[in-house]
Amino acid sequence: MFQKPRGTRDYGPDEMARRRWAEDRMRAEALKCGVREIQMPIFENLELFTTKSGSEIVEELYAFKDKGGRDIALRPEMTAQVMRFYVSDLAVLPKPLKVFYFGPCFRYENPQAGRFREFSQIGAEIIGANTPETDAEVIALAVSMVESVGLKDFVVRIGYIGILRRMLEESGLSDEKISEGLHYLDKNEEKKFAQFARDNAIPLEKMASIMAIRKLRGDTTVLEQLDSKEEGEYLREVMECLSSLEVKNCEVDLGIVRGLDYYTGMVFEIDALSLGAEKQVCGGGSYELVPLFGGEQVFTTGFALGFDRVLIALENEGLEPAKQTLDVYIVPIGDNARRKALEIVASLRESNLSVDFDTMRRSLSKNLKYAASVNTKKVIILGERELSKGIVTVRDMISGEQKEIEIKSLESNIDEILSS
Repeated sequence: MFQKPRGTRDYGPDEMARRRWAEDRMRAEALKCGVREIQMPIFENLELFTTKSGSEIVEELYAFKDKGGRDIALRPEMTAQVMRFYVSDLAVLPKPLKVFYFGPCFRYENPQAGRFREFSQIGAEIIGANTPETDAEVIALAVSMVESVGLKDFVVRIGYIGILRRMLEESGLSDEKISEGLHYLDKNEEKKFAQFARDNAIPLEKMASIMAIRKLRGDTTVLEQLDSKEEGEYLREVMECLSSLEVKNCEVDLGIVRGLDYYTGMVFEIDALSLGAEKQVCGGGSYELVPLFGGEQVFTTGFALGFDRVLIALENEGLEPAKQTLDVYIVPIGDNARRKALEIVASLRESNLSVDFDTMRRSLSKNLKYAASVNTKKVIILGERELSKGIVTVRDMISGEQKEIEIKSLESNIDEILSS
């Protein structure tokens, strides 16, 4: 028997209905905010990802040579793709450019709870002006997406990585060394960072200031402890914009690092508390990537949301979305009834109803049992008796009540039938 590859999953009808329900709600939130959808290839030239993240990332990718000998990789995320697309085609569009995307991504890593080798990501990018409103809009969209599917127990932590980056620059570190130091901070490896500070002659006072900044968390009053008023004021304005947009569950957390070199300013993460220690479901912020791919410098900010992890968090919170239902299931009994039943199927489907019918020629009792298993609202029974009288028997699958309706008036009465 063939088994699915390690780190992948199969989705049955009920799970797919649940996923489509959540996807549709998140997509609707983006469209409601004036964000337009784009789509990129599932595979790209390997260089696209190594340019952004370094050659060491190859160990984490599904990378291979195609039949033409070109180095190709399945995408591990989509931000680099958006920037590639922007530089090649989208830069001519009016600003701000607000786009979102949804699709599968792939990473070759050890599967664990809530993390898979194939996973779905939904995200958005805004390309335009460097203003607090732009950053706030990105955060607000991410929050509205997780709220749209019913997630309740979450917190939004907002920081400014530019503060820590500047403090390391003031210590005379090169860009490469700054990246190394931020990596240790991102992983909360304080002992390694302390050794890094000693190796690079970072003064003890500066080391103490960096560690103190990382512990600042709470409401906007913590920003008063910053030496740089400009950075603190910018973050304060972001928080005020979020308040005006009625975005809740937000707090300042200057310990957020987002250990990727391209983040430069505001950064944020959304934690779903029901997931335990590995609780992050979304991360993002403002960054600089366009020049890396050959475009002119432009402000960019965005986020990526782990779709699968949000669904797991919803399950942990006990939320069970409504199951997919079938409007009508038709049970024909006898050869003559089967021909007429197919006409009724076609007619009702033309009315945009979800309609199925018995193709296995089972007994009435078995058909009713099957109809219940697929969450059918109404069953239409058409036998020789009904056919001779020009009627059908309509059975309500919730109450068990039955009524007879003329076939010729069935379509005009279907709304009333379903609503009852």
